[in-house]
Amino acid sequence: MPPHLTYFLRVCLTLLAAWLAAELCVALHTPLPWMIGPLLVTALLSMMGAATRSATACRNAGQWTIATALGLYFTPEVARLVSGLWWAIALAIVWALLLGWGFGAWLYRMTAPRMPLLAARPARATCYFAGAIGGASEMTLLAEREGARTDLVAAAHSLRLLIVTITIPFALQWSGLQGIDHLPPATRVVDATGLIILMTATGAGALVMRRLGRANPWFLGALLVTLLITVTGHTLSAIPQIMVNAAQLFIGVSLGVRFSREFLRTAPRWMGMVAVGTFALMALCALFAVGLSWLTGQHWVTLVLSTSPGGIAEMAITAKVLQLGVPVVTAFQVCRLIAVLLLVAPLYRRLYGPRAAEAQEKTPLAR
Repeated sequence: MPPHLTYFLRVCLTLLAAWLAAELCVALHTPLPWMIGPLLVTALLSMMGAATRSATACRNAGQWTIATALGLYFTPEVARLVSGLWWAIALAIVWALLLGWGFGAWLYRMTAPRMPLLAARPARATCYFAGAIGGASEMTLLAEREGARTDLVAAAHSLRLLIVTITIPFALQWSGLQGIDHLPPATRVVDATGLIILMTATGAGALVMRRLGRANPWFLGALLVTLLITVTGHTLSAIPQIMVNAAQLFIGVSLGVRFSREFLRTAPRWMGMVAVGTFALMALCALFAVGLSWLTGQHWVTLVLSTSPGGIAEMAITAKVLQLGVPVVTAFQVCRLIAVLLLVAPLYRRLYGPRAAEAQEKTPLAR
């Protein structure tokens, strides 16, 4: 069979398994069934050695659709509310940078002296970029530029996203903390003509962001265009629920295929420390969210999602499905992502620079 047909068949079979898992989760009333079901089944199949595949076009379409749906929440009233929280967003950015640096330093302390795997390339860079709270693919690319172990960085971010994406929605559903959002989207009515115009405009925005070389172009480009349309008081159309469900499925699959059979054998100590550290990060972020809630008057659950160490799409989807302050969560997560992408690499060179290589030479190795 030609390679392109083999690839297409694997993508279709992966999507079929993901759809069946989503339907099962719907029947079981799990949180975020259209994302968590596909994520779990794809990850399990991948680690069992199945030839799962995720099409880049599907992942992009999922991010495009979710971003457009989120942008519909930014009505003029909501925009004024979010703009008044600029100082809280700035605090959350500083918190994320400090927390990522601290997580990386802890990983270095706990793993570098005991893992020969980290001897070949700078251990400091590997731990630093693995600990950063930001886009997984972007952090892996930055780590590569610093000569780090990109496989360990990518594995750390994948495991962190898996833990956060599964733990937080289940915890929120079991606690009953949902449905507190009183800020509805600009419209709930699906208009065919308006939907075509909206998706065309947001698609163009995503392509422009991609042409400019920006990170997450299909998410940020579509979100920016929808936000600009909605904040000016215009309503074109709501996003059909079937499109939102499909988008969640595509995103869940794109996360699940990051895992493989080799993933289980990747430096067990490293993965164990990442898992322990991720739960600690969630606990610290929850405490920070409670304090920020006291300062801002926002519900603490909304701020837990806003400041959690999860991915922007995953946390925004959680907020949307569970109705937990979508605009606030989206604004916090988007601003944090942009700041982390811009500042993480310069901060690494500022904090360590040439000293990272010197420290690597002095790192004691496991005997």
